[in-house]
Amino acid sequence: MTAVSDSIVFRHLFSTPESSEIWSDHKRTQYYLDFEAALAVAQARLGIIPKEAGDLIKSKCRAEFMDMEELGEETRRIGYPVLPVVKQLVRSVNEVKEGLGEWAHWGATTQDVTDTATVLQLRDTCGLVSDSLDAMIDALRDLALRYKSTPMAARSNLQQAVPITFGFKMARLLATFQRHRQRLGEILPRLLVVEFGGAAGTLATISDTGLAFQVQEGLAAELGLNTPEIAWHTERDRITEIGTFFALLTGTCAKFAFDVKLLMQTEVAEISEPFAPHRGSSSTMPQKRNPISSVYITALASTVNHLSGALFDAMVEDHERSTGPWEIEWIVLPQISTLTHAALKHTLELLRGIEVYPDTMKKNLDLTNGAIVSEAVMMALGKKIGRQVAHDLVYEICRQAAMDRSVSFLDRLEDNEIVKKSGISREELEKLCDPANYVGLSEDMVLRVTGGRQD
Repeated sequence: MTAVSDSIVFRHLFSTPESSEIWSDHKRTQYYLDFEAALAVAQARLGIIPKEAGDLIKSKCRAEFMDMEELGEETRRIGYPVLPVVKQLVRSVNEVKEGLGEWAHWGATTQDVTDTATVLQLRDTCGLVSDSLDAMIDALRDLALRYKSTPMAARSNLQQAVPITFGFKMARLLATFQRHRQRLGEILPRLLVVEFGGAAGTLATISDTGLAFQVQEGLAAELGLNTPEIAWHTERDRITEIGTFFALLTGTCAKFAFDVKLLMQTEVAEISEPFAPHRGSSSTMPQKRNPISSVYITALASTVNHLSGALFDAMVEDHERSTGPWEIEWIVLPQISTLTHAALKHTLELLRGIEVYPDTMKKNLDLTNGAIVSEAVMMALGKKIGRQVAHDLVYEICRQAAMDRSVSFLDRLEDNEIVKKSGISREELEKLCDPANYVGLSEDMVLRVTGGRQD
């Protein structure tokens, strides 16, 4: 095993069949051949190469016609896989009609093929990412609306802060993924650009035809890509941008997964990962139900984050064709892409099956003996006696309530002389001390993020 995506044991945890296929040798070779076919078709249409050559080259641009063992050996010897692919393609075409194969790869260079193939791989990876994003957004919208009024404790520095609703928590995550979907839409036009410039990017090999730009445009159209304003052989911002986006996206997944791990602790127990027999079981402690998906998500996101950093090193390329940084992309992009899709898949499964325990959330709101709503009381008192005076008074009452839990926060407030003099009644204090009454605009914000849908 050379990578977790190749492991029979781990491949379904740290990669997905769909993303692994995109970055497989067979599929990558087919992307190379897609470039060669599109180039031949575009050039034949413009009369730069014979139409018969264009048709025959296209018919032979199928990965199943390639000898993969020979391709591997030739790549090891030459150092790049494109030339061995082109050599086999030329030979295959010439076997049908001698000489026509020589028109393959006309005016192109190795990096034109490689970069365009990489863009096609990233395009198809982004298709998987987009589908996952849509599904996660749907699942989050459902959770946000379903629990928009379910009170729970917000946490600040891992301590209970003030009440919120679980729907509010899910709506914040939903809003983030909606921004990610917007980001992806903005990135794709910059990413999905063909590379075809020849040796130094100037299209010198076919400039004498007067049709060089038309070839570039025709090639891009055949592949469903955009035309570049200029060659980008050593300008790698397109690649680094999408890698950085994948790190952002998986980072959001990891933030959610980290919260799940914390909320799933035995002492908190407000939510759980989806139940499946023996999932998360301990080999020695039968009572345990460990977080599993969340663990994988955080590990995957951390790895994507570190690997994406290498793409910034790959940007520092010398002159018009580089002496090595480019190959960094070959190493990390397959891993970044497969790990990202795996993280999204785990996150989607978690969102679709998460178990929520409102009763435990309510019970945990009472852990501080009523002090979780101290801010509400402080603000109400502040209108009567001044904010800072109210703050210091409520702080002292909270401290007493924490030291002696036999008397509730509410009762201590009612018995306090300053509170009595403020004119706030017992009935008003009871309302102030109900966590469900102090969730602010949680519900309104849920409706704003979800578009007000109440399915």
